Amino acid sequence: MQALELRVGSLIRYEGRMCTVVWWNILRNDRRQFIQMRIKDLQSGRIQELKEQSDSKFETLEKEEKEMSHSYTDGEAEVFFTLDGDEFRCPKVAAEDALKWPADSYKAVFVDDELVTVKPPLFAIVEITETTPPIRGVGSGTKEAKLANGMTMKVSQLCDVGDKVKVDTETGDFKERIKG
Repeated sequence: MQALELRVGSLIRYEGRMCTVVWWNILRNDRRQFIQMRIKDLQSGRIQELKEQSDSKFETLEKEEKEMSHSYTDGEAEVFFTLDGDEFRCPKVAAEDALKWPADSYKAVFVDDELVTVKPPLFAIVEITETTPPIRGVGSGTKEAKLANGMTMKVSQLCDVGDKVKVDTETGDFKERIKG
């Protein structure tokens, strides 16, 4: 597949390593078009930046996705289970981004029947552990808050410690406060 046809989430083999595209952009100048992208090595977790010709060829990997639940950590591996009870392991670095977000199930990505990476659900519900007291009657506005998973983000002025918020796991943006 040409670099121009790749997208975020594509699985490729680069220099003998299995990688996923985590950022992709077209860069044009007067005469040429280039593709800038960041790829993440699924075994080591290392991120590398590439600048390629738009017609550069990459070997794409056929992938299959399944819903799985996280079970436990076993040394340098994370253990996941399917709904049928089948156990699969993947390297800790391949699952660390997804496991930042607490969820009942994750999307597991398989290549040649081997679990290679795990993706979080589109949205996660996380509790606020630290923030300033809520300010009522201010209308719109945001303030800093620390979440139970350790991340810091801007939330609505109405949010308080103990409230749960809906977060976009791809961008890390606050979506809404969950009532009740």
